[in-house]
Amino acid sequence: MEHYPKTKVYFDGSHYIGIPHKVQPWKKRKNKNRTEDKLKEKFEKLYTENKAKSTKEKKEIIKTELIKEIKEEEKAKEYVNANFDRKRRNNIERRKRLFRKVYLQEWNYFCTFTYDSSKLTEQEFRKKLTICLRHLSERNNWKYIGVWERSPQNDRLHFHSLVYASTMIGTFEEVKDYSTKNHQMQVANQNTFFLERFGRNDFKRICKQELNSTIRYLTKYMEKTGEKIIYSRGLPTYFISDIIEDDIVCKIGNEDRKILLFDNFTCLNDGEVIGQVSPEVIDKMPKSN
Repeated sequence: MEHYPKTKVYFDGSHYIGIPHKVQPWKKRKNKNRTEDKLKEKFEKLYTENKAKSTKEKKEIIKTELIKEIKEEEKAKEYVNANFDRKRRNNIERRKRLFRKVYLQEWNYFCTFTYDSSKLTEQEFRKKLTICLRHLSERNNWKYIGVWERSPQNDRLHFHSLVYASTMIGTFEEVKDYSTKNHQMQVANQNTFFLERFGRNDFKRICKQELNSTIRYLTKYMEKTGEKIIYSRGLPTYFISDIIEDDIVCKIGNEDRKILLFDNFTCLNDGEVIGQVSPEVIDKMPKSN
């Protein structure tokens, strides 16, 4: 019987997928090239400065600037195209990582935080909310995944986040106001703890069926603004389990590198049966990023 020890397992929203352990060949580390580093730094700076422009416009602006360093137009064009491809691949990998982290956790709220200018500045809001969420994660076992975003109407900073609050702080108050974006009345479920310290907020209850659309909502802002996804510390991407042949539906993926698992497969840790896969059993399994 075929056996796959220490397999990385993730949930894609419909099925459990395993990535069997494979020893990667040792790769010789490339020598650092200072000229290449400077070129990449300049590319990244120009890319960020022109993130609001179309891809075609960005490429032309960056190529025009890099020709001053590279000297040859064709080589500059190749360099820019290669780095845009790198950016695209990195975005795909970040999106995959986000999906896998989200589906491996429990969530109970989708939150939006804004700030009151009479309480703090934008810089203070970004810093203090980050510290606040980190403390809630460390001291109250909260989990969060979020991204910063600016509203298109007034360029005001917001923070959108999936949250798992094991114990709630503050109390909730329903607040009705008029949405200038949707041109209708809206109801926000505001938490008094965050309202007093930062300003307007909204805690929407979320269920598993809404996770897919919520993740796409977060990645939209990540790709639109170039902001990085922010995770609470210790959120795993995979759990580790030994897999037996009877629990495998089939091999999938490039070169059959992955295995599709039955929905009721058995989780084993170093040969010990932990139980049939479930949130409670997954919680007992070793984790990995």
